[in-house]
Amino acid sequence: QLQLVESGGGLVQPGGSLRLSCTYSGFSLDYYAIGWFRQAPGKEREGVSCISSRGGNRNYADSVKGRFTISRDNAKNTVYLQMNSLTPEDTAVYYCAASPVYSNSIDQRRYNYWGQGTQVTVSS
Repeated sequence: QLQLVESGGGLVQPGGSLRLSCTYSGFSLDYYAIGWFRQAPGKEREGVSCISSRGGNRNYADSVKGRFTISRDNAKNTVYLQMNSLTPEDTAVYYCAASPVYSNSIDQRRYNYWGQGTQVTVSS
């Protein structure tokens, strides 16, 4: 059974950085697109970034463009989200998810498998 596990969350000051990891097991996700999503308290879950199965295509939400970078290492079964210049508005639970089809639209309805999430808190 496919499992996705996020890690790397924590408390960081505004302007700081964190790198989230999404490690998957169960079967090869080399053919799956991976997306990162987040949900802040009292808000709906939103798409943050996505990457195609081989890493050739990537997309970002406008709110994180220029600050976040998604990458993947299929040999390590891991997808990363490097987050720089963090602001309190980035505070949320971050989830990774897998989809058999890549789309530039970071639409959670396309994603079949989800991790449990990792908390990111940006505060001074």
